[in-house]
Amino acid sequence: MTLRRAGPTRREAIIQLAALLAVPLPRLKFAATDPLDGTIADYQAGRRRGEWTAAEVTTRALERCRAEGMRWHAIDWLSDTAIAEARAADARLRAGRTHGRLDGVPVFAKAIYDMNGSPTTGSSAEWARLFPTPVRRDALEIARLRAAGAIVLGKSAADDFAYRGNGTSSHTGQVLNPYDPTGTRTPGGSSAGSSVAVADGMAFAALGTDDGGSNRIPAQFTGIVGMKPTFGLVPRTGVIPTWPYLDTHGPVARSAADAALLLAAIAGEDSSDPLALTSAFDGAPFATLHEDALSGVRLGLVEAHVPRGEMSAEAVAIWDRALGDLRAAGATVEPFTPAVTLATFREEFAAAASERGDVPVDPKSPAPTANALLRYFAGRTDDPRRAMRLGYAAYRTFYDVLPPTFEECVPLLDQPMTSDAAGRSFARSRATVVAKLADSLRAAGVTAMVYPTMPFNAPRAVDPWPKIRTALAYGNWLGLPEVSIPAGLGADRMPAMNLSIVGLPGTDARMLALAHAYERQSRRFVPPPRGL
Repeated sequence: MTLRRAGPTRREAIIQLAALLAVPLPRLKFAATDPLDGTIADYQAGRRRGEWTAAEVTTRALERCRAEGMRWHAIDWLSDTAIAEARAADARLRAGRTHGRLDGVPVFAKAIYDMNGSPTTGSSAEWARLFPTPVRRDALEIARLRAAGAIVLGKSAADDFAYRGNGTSSHTGQVLNPYDPTGTRTPGGSSAGSSVAVADGMAFAALGTDDGGSNRIPAQFTGIVGMKPTFGLVPRTGVIPTWPYLDTHGPVARSAADAALLLAAIAGEDSSDPLALTSAFDGAPFATLHEDALSGVRLGLVEAHVPRGEMSAEAVAIWDRALGDLRAAGATVEPFTPAVTLATFREEFAAAASERGDVPVDPKSPAPTANALLRYFAGRTDDPRRAMRLGYAAYRTFYDVLPPTFEECVPLLDQPMTSDAAGRSFARSRATVVAKLADSLRAAGVTAMVYPTMPFNAPRAVDPWPKIRTALAYGNWLGLPEVSIPAGLGADRMPAMNLSIVGLPGTDARMLALAHAYERQSRRFVPPPRGL
């Protein structure tokens, strides 16, 4: 591992400065004229002062959903009980018996979540046709949000079965980016509708999932905060499964503090998810994030994750400005070469398995996904095999590691995901590789790593993405907590880049605190224009 000082040449600095001068200045604070455009803390303070009620703001949120949300193709389904739930929250506030900081707060869930009273479409037109009947249970995360008093407005559109990163739903249509006046550029995905709903002020925060960037990609393309928590921190029961050894669930929000509140509500052990963490969860550190959290902190700039030669001059300028914001907030930021990078992590996993004499690692082994899908249906129907058979072909169109037919998949169904040889080998290698990473961080005195979430901004939805390697899969394979936070708009008034702050497993609250301190120093969030 190494730490060294480095900087751009004089010529590079001039080019970057010229690019930066074309970048619009950010707003200096979150908008406060409409409570939906502010933070959860500001919204709750206004409720306590009697300036608005949860019922009034929830009504306003639903109006935005029916207008702008539908216009952006961001909405999968809207609740018909949200206003009644908001009135109940107002009654609790008057009686002094609120359920906490999320009580009365409008939020969204992703289309792959079960929600009592709504069909679970998975954003797939075929599943919407096959399973039109409303489910009669809440996914665990939605149940936890309800217990915290949150108002779940409904479900947001996503890529079919959360498989891709473009916001392309066969059920609702291509989700559009609210910053883009041409209506052609992607908001990213797969948590596309959740991110658009948050960016455009339809909700304060939303649930999303992330197997290889599905929260962080749309967070960057819509200029908001997206988090991939520590693997296993959030149990995934009641949600259409993806890759059980990679999938993480977490928040998207307009601020790190709001993301922290949502994560604290949904995290914590539960035996219904065989791969969830079993240690006790302490939500207290998530409740208060301090503006001086970066003071005296040593951050490692992972240059291997910053492809400067392939980035535009504007992207490089915005990235270097983000590093300046971190330093202005009190951090020491110096280049750092960790023991494992995006260029080496797959080889490190394979080598660890080979040294153990283990089978090759495979985080997308078919048996865990097959078992997870059966477990999902077992929670929502009395005849899970019949339901799985009905939806199998549509699901398998995307998750084609599964056998071609349901009959061929049957032998895999009862094999617990924790007993799959390739999955177990992957988990063992993850522990080995993370330990090497931890040693290199400790040796260098580094608290967290920083690098761009993605080194380019949103392309057109119909175009292939730039062939620039990102570090998105790196975080999923290692199970690291990563907070992606806005670094500002480009000259085209589109979100240009997000900064990723990445730590070791279990440091989620610390990463959110560092992100909050950066956010309070930089003030880079700018909401999309109204009335595009």
